[in-house]
Amino acid sequence: MPANNSSREVRVRFAPSPTGELHVGNIRTALFDWAYARHTGGKFIFRIEDTDTERVTPEYIQAAINTLKWLGLDWDEGPEVGGPHGPYLQSERLEIYAEWASKFLAQGDAYHCYCSAEELEAVREAQRKANQAPGYNGHCRDLSSQQIDEYKAEGRLPVVRMLMPDGSTTFTDLIRGDVTFEHKFVPDFVLVRHDGSPLYTLAVAVDDVLMKVSHVLRGEDLLSSTPRQLRVYDAMGVDVKDYPLFAHLPFVMGQDNAKLSKRNGETSIAWYRDAGYLPEAICNYLALLGWSPGEDRENVTMKELTELFTVERVHSSPARFDMKKLEAINGDKIRALTLDAFLEWAKPFLINAGTISGTASEIELVKKALPIIQERITTLSEIPALLNFLFVSEFNVESESAEKIADSQSKEVLKISADRLAGLAEWNHESIEGILRQALIVELGLKPRIAFSALRIAVTGSHISPPLFESMELLGAQKSLERIQAAL
Repeated sequence: MPANNSSREVRVRFAPSPTGELHVGNIRTALFDWAYARHTGGKFIFRIEDTDTERVTPEYIQAAINTLKWLGLDWDEGPEVGGPHGPYLQSERLEIYAEWASKFLAQGDAYHCYCSAEELEAVREAQRKANQAPGYNGHCRDLSSQQIDEYKAEGRLPVVRMLMPDGSTTFTDLIRGDVTFEHKFVPDFVLVRHDGSPLYTLAVAVDDVLMKVSHVLRGEDLLSSTPRQLRVYDAMGVDVKDYPLFAHLPFVMGQDNAKLSKRNGETSIAWYRDAGYLPEAICNYLALLGWSPGEDRENVTMKELTELFTVERVHSSPARFDMKKLEAINGDKIRALTLDAFLEWAKPFLINAGTISGTASEIELVKKALPIIQERITTLSEIPALLNFLFVSEFNVESESAEKIADSQSKEVLKISADRLAGLAEWNHESIEGILRQALIVELGLKPRIAFSALRIAVTGSHISPPLFESMELLGAQKSLERIQAAL
């Protein structure tokens, strides 16, 4: 297939069939589409493939829209935005597909197939036994009018099949180079079901042509469907130079080298959002799955992604999903947040966890506390557990930690701490640290880990907490001393 006309406007599309929440693989494709459109100054088109009405629901469609918004992947044409080539839901374009199917039938590029499911399965079984590639055998290609009348008399409803000519199809994939498919392995395929509803093979090709899509960036699993789409373009009378260019993105594999699944990381983006991952961290990490910004860089902003992204930098080999690397990137993104931005991200997690109700005084205390945990967390969902000790109305030491302060040495540490802190003139973390280090490290000769462990548990209720002295400053003298006495 000749090279595409490079002078035309870049128009890429993300066209999910949302039968559930969008997953890692979906979003990696959307991200690459978006980045390429923004890098080239082209258009990013968001199209919903919802002809499978049993599995694609309005709730899933809205969830897909919300997910792209949350990730910051804005679109130029599509749902809620509109555009000159709409509608952008395939369920609203059924008449368009029916019209093209009729044209293909009239032109002789397609034909009615009356084969039943049982007959088709019998053909496939015979092919398997003969060690042949399974596929349609062309039985209905040249039916006589008498045969057609007999099928109709039986009440059979036909599907519409596209006729694949003899020969082969070769096209240039922007990532993989020239790819050839022999047509003997691409049998005549169904365009329209018995009930008149279009299949993906018809709708996707028609929409790409009518929406003037110039580049199709999609997963490697759809590589084998490309000759079918090219056949539809040909039947539509599209000039070869106006065909979209294809770039099939590499598979994303789990740590076990198996194709990504729920077992090894293929979780919905909604799960990552609820688990406390920042959208920019997700996009940053997914961008590295099959693409490289060069110079061994891993931290990339959305702006930098649009500046650097090219299809030429996309690899053809599979990428491996590494949850620990995603966590590390998310931690870096959290540490890079301004305090005000960090506060806005933290509030929903604290409120949803019941840690705070959202009053002005609570928010003010949260703002003071966030800097002492910003360097310590990798996800936003860790925040409620770390700050809960500041807001809990009925304070309790967790049972596992309580056992660690039941010995005589811990009691001695708590008693000395209570005595010294009670006379502290100024309650701030510098003064608290100074007086306790003098009493416990210098005078008592304890190692810091032993000296301050019991105090941390008594004050925060856990052996895992934000920095001790800053925590005590935020908690205040009265509550801190009350908790130490309660522990004693």
